[in-house]
Amino acid sequence: MLDLSMLVENILPFFHTALGVALFIPLYAIWVTFLLPGAWVSMLAGALYGIWLGSFLVFVGACLGAEVVFLLGRTFLGPWTKRRLANWPKFQAIQKAVSGEGLKLILLTRLSPAFPFSLLNLVYGLSEVSFRDYTIGLLGILPGTILFCGLGDLAGDLAQFNEVLSGKQDLPSILIRLVGLMATLAVVWLVARTARRALQDSDLSL
Repeated sequence: MLDLSMLVENILPFFHTALGVALFIPLYAIWVTFLLPGAWVSMLAGALYGIWLGSFLVFVGACLGAEVVFLLGRTFLGPWTKRRLANWPKFQAIQKAVSGEGLKLILLTRLSPAFPFSLLNLVYGLSEVSFRDYTIGLLGILPGTILFCGLGDLAGDLAQFNEVLSGKQDLPSILIRLVGLMATLAVVWLVARTARRALQDSDLSL
């Protein structure tokens, strides 16, 4: 029987090596390409690399994966995506609206957590939006990326809380990270609310 704990203990140290850091980006891109949810992998990146390096690696990997899915949606997966959209009229509306307004709506839907990241990549592939605007619109995932990596970073610190009690870890630094994470959460919430209101004005909220 496969011992998952032993597997994790053997694999995770590899991702702290230079090669492991370099491979994290293409592995994350592959994860996104297969339309898998990236939230917990983003948290893992935060736990492994800290909030800032983790956010950078996740953002680059997510962008690469998203662009692959976009191009697949515009080519090979186009018919399959159209059949899927038949069950979701709201995504059909997004496709049509993005074709008309482009970058603005891409940024708004990226900023709103109500829209699934992976499926949107396929939807945008069916639209008439340019690859340039689509790529710039990926900046909208930055707030959520930083938040999830911050959660992972904090979780990694809290996992070592027994070391804080024994004096081996610095409690003030953990508290500073917690305050920073709460501030990030507040910013993400405000940004998401603003995006949701703008989408409601466009009749594109879920």
